[in-house]
Amino acid sequence: MWELIKAGGWLMLPLIIASTLTLAICLERAWTLRASRVAPPDLLARVWKWIKGNQLDAAKLRELRADSPLGEILAAGLVNSKHGREIMKESIEEAGSHVVHEMERYLSLLGTLAMISPLLGLLGTVVGIIEAFMAVTSSGLNDPALLAGGISKALITTAGGLVVAIPAMVMHRWFLRHIATLTVEMEQQAIKLVDILHGDREVDFKETAKKPAAAAPARSKETPA
Repeated sequence: MWELIKAGGWLMLPLIIASTLTLAICLERAWTLRASRVAPPDLLARVWKWIKGNQLDAAKLRELRADSPLGEILAAGLVNSKHGREIMKESIEEAGSHVVHEMERYLSLLGTLAMISPLLGLLGTVVGIIEAFMAVTSSGLNDPALLAGGISKALITTAGGLVVAIPAMVMHRWFLRHIATLTVEMEQQAIKLVDILHGDREVDFKETAKKPAAAAPARSKETPA
C-alpha cells in the first residue's frame, strides 16, 4: 500500500487527506444521527406525563431541550402553547428548521469531497502522463518500459480518487435520506403534540396495538334429511 502511495506522487497527499476527512465525517454523523438519539420513541409519552402531572416547569423544559433534537422542537412548541395553535405550529417549524440544519452539518463538505476526489485523481493522471512523455522525449523510445511505467504510475491517482469518491457519495446520499426520514418522524410527533394540547386528538401512546384475531368463517348448517 505504501509503495502505491509513493508511486502516485505528491497528489496522493490531498487524496489521503480527503479520505481521512470522509471517514471522520461518516463516523461522526453515524453516531450523532442515531434514531434513538434524534427522536426517542418514548419522549412524547414522557412529555404528556409531565403535563398531566403539572410537572412541566422551566427546569423540565431545559431538560427537554437538552434531551434530543425532537425534545428541542417539542420544547419550542410547549413554550408557545398558550398563544394558540398557529403560534405553536410556527414556533415548532422555526425550531425544526434549526434542528434540520444542525443535522445536516458537515454533509456539504462530504458531498464536496465526493465531487473533487475524482478530479484530483484525474489531475494526478494528467500530470503523470505529461511527466512520462517528457521523460520519453528526453531519452527517446529506446526503453518502452519507461513510458509504460510512467502511465501506470499516473493511473494510481485516478484509482485513489475513485476509492475516496465512491464511498463518500454513497454515504452522502444515505445520510440525506436518513435525515429526511427522521424529519418526517419528528414532524409527526410535533403535530401529535399540537393536536393533543388543543383537543383535536385523543392520547394514545401504545407502541403496538393488538390486532383482533380474524373470525373463523361460519359453517353453513346442513338441512336435515
